[in-house]
Amino acid sequence: MFYWVMKRIFLGPILKLLFRPWVKGLDNVPESGAAILASNHLSFSDSIFLPLMVHRPVIFLAKSEYFTGKGLKGRLTALFFRLSNQLPMDRSGGAASEMSLQAGKDVLNSGGLLGIYPEGTRSPDARLYRGKVGVAKLALQTRVPVVPVAMIGTEKVQPIGKRLPNIRRIGLIFGQPLDFSRYYGMEDDRLIQRAVTDEIMYELMRLSGQEYVDEYAAVVKAQLAGKGPEPVHKIEVAEDVTSDIAEDRDEPRGDGNGSAEKL
Repeated sequence: MFYWVMKRIFLGPILKLLFRPWVKGLDNVPESGAAILASNHLSFSDSIFLPLMVHRPVIFLAKSEYFTGKGLKGRLTALFFRLSNQLPMDRSGGAASEMSLQAGKDVLNSGGLLGIYPEGTRSPDARLYRGKVGVAKLALQTRVPVVPVAMIGTEKVQPIGKRLPNIRRIGLIFGQPLDFSRYYGMEDDRLIQRAVTDEIMYELMRLSGQEYVDEYAAVVKAQLAGKGPEPVHKIEVAEDVTSDIAEDRDEPRGDGNGSAEKL
């Protein structure tokens, strides 16, 4: 109820009036049945605008820290995420991450729409980074289509570190659903998981017009913060985790037909 009231009556109409989002390919989102919406990740506001423009409810896997905050702000944040169709995603690896992955599978097995950011975190510089294989594991295990979604201009609305958004137009491009039925039965093959993930990232690059970087965004963020490269074992753990929503929360940059550097 909270989700629909905020989307249809309070928050939704205001956001549409202020940011005037333009949308292409919305009919590529199935009217019924399970599907994964795999999006690039530029801003905290991605998790607001994407479900706002889709007619059906979209459930996101959100990093678990949003549900365990301390004090009044932490409790209010946790309440908002629970009421807005978001599920906690444990990114520590191992059994905890597998349990979080199961939550995503439950959404899909019940016929819902699951929103995922394959990059695992926001891009630090508006480029597109290497995807984690969690999205492939979910798609192959549940045998559902993947709809690539390109967010356009949201990094200008709310740059990293900025609390109050800039009022400017943003866009969304929904690509044609990707069918990976040729790989069914091979979902445990790491090479297949990587191939599926790379195909999704290629479509995101093509739709968004972003420059592609064959590196994990989390590794680049650590390097920019002066922490040095991530240990190899950490990268391997990251590959097993589905993506989370952003750490913080106009023109079109791509129209789905522009040229893009190959993966």
